[in-house]
Amino acid sequence: MMKTALSKIEQPPATLRDMVQDRMREAIIEGHFKPGERLVERPLCEQLGVSRTVIRETIRYLEAEGLVDILPGRGPIVATMDWEDARQIYEIRRMLETAAARTCAQKITPERAQRLKTALSNLKQGITDKTPGTLFRATAEFYSEIFEGAGHHIAWEIVQRLNGRISRLRMLTLSTTERARPGPEHMKAICEAIISGDADAAEAAVHAHLNDTTKIAENALAAEKDR
Repeated sequence: MMKTALSKIEQPPATLRDMVQDRMREAIIEGHFKPGERLVERPLCEQLGVSRTVIRETIRYLEAEGLVDILPGRGPIVATMDWEDARQIYEIRRMLETAAARTCAQKITPERAQRLKTALSNLKQGITDKTPGTLFRATAEFYSEIFEGAGHHIAWEIVQRLNGRISRLRMLTLSTTERARPGPEHMKAICEAIISGDADAAEAAVHAHLNDTTKIAENALAAEKDR
């Protein structure tokens, strides 16, 4: 008798550690915990209702993401970010995202095009949605479709390791009025170029977006340093 195949688990249930990591990451990205602020175990345990072991594991994980620094004699603090760090992150993004957008455009399929449109719609909603973490997840979904469509899986792993710091920069630049073009318009231009199969336009759209956000981030971080 032939065995029935097991159904695929599309979205594994999150573990307690995963949920705490998500909550802490979002709190840092959204500024609930400020750069340089100490992360004290006892209050965190009480606020989140978890053990010190879970908090310590979470802090080590966020340290690996570059969101937390552990200082001798002081313990864990929210990592600060200066322009040199940001500049390197934008350079890495530029190399990886332009290559992914170009290749995704060259390989575009109707199915991928539809998923990109859905991801763009979710991203636009995330910008106006006040639910913590919505924008973070929606943006990751949008870029995940591009990198997956390009077949650039290793590059996407690198981007994911930087996602926490990328999102902190995104929150820093999101509310500014200095943009040459609003963020959603940049995302729309990238999406439309990829869907049309125009690799040159897709690459140019990513460059335009990063040129804009890089300049804003440099100005914002300089202002923070002056304060």
